[in-house]
Amino acid sequence: MTAIGRGGVRNPWTQPTYGYYNTRFEQSLTEQDTAGQLTMMRTTLNPESAPPLHFHTREDEFWTVVSGRVRFWLGGPTLESCAVQEADPGAFVFGPRNVPHTFQTITETAEVLIGNTPGALEGYFTGVGPADARHDDANTSVLEDYGVFFIGPAPVWNEWNR
Repeated sequence: MTAIGRGGVRNPWTQPTYGYYNTRFEQSLTEQDTAGQLTMMRTTLNPESAPPLHFHTREDEFWTVVSGRVRFWLGGPTLESCAVQEADPGAFVFGPRNVPHTFQTITETAEVLIGNTPGALEGYFTGVGPADARHDDANTSVLEDYGVFFIGPAPVWNEWNR
C-alpha cells in the first residue's frame, strides 16, 4: 500500500472492502491516511441503497459519479421541498454540513465515490456491517453519535422514477 499521506495512487477496488447494508464499500482513503482530514469510499449503488433524508453536523459530504446516473435531493426539510438534480457519469456533487440531502441511483447500478471532510464518519459505515437490506432505524442512535440526523424518509424508487 502506498504511503498516501505523502501522496500516491490508489487504483479502484484495490483497498480493503466491507459490507454496509446491501452494498459493498471500498475504503479508498481512511481518516488515518489524512490525519483525520478526509475519508473516501467507493461503492456500487442500487436503487434500494438510498439513505433517508438526513444532514451532517460535523462534515461536508461530496460525491463523484463514476458510472450510472444518480438523483440527488438537496437543501430542503422534506423530499418534496428539496432541489432535485440528476448527476451523470463524471458529475461532482457537494453537500455542505447542515444541509439536508439524500441520493438514489436511477439506473440499475451506479458506481460512486463518496467523500467526507473531516474524515471521522467512516467508523459508522464500518460499524453497521452487511445486511440483506437497509435497516436505518436500528442504527439511528449510533449515527447521531457521529452528528448525523435523519429528518425524512428515503426516496421510494417507484415514486421518484418519473
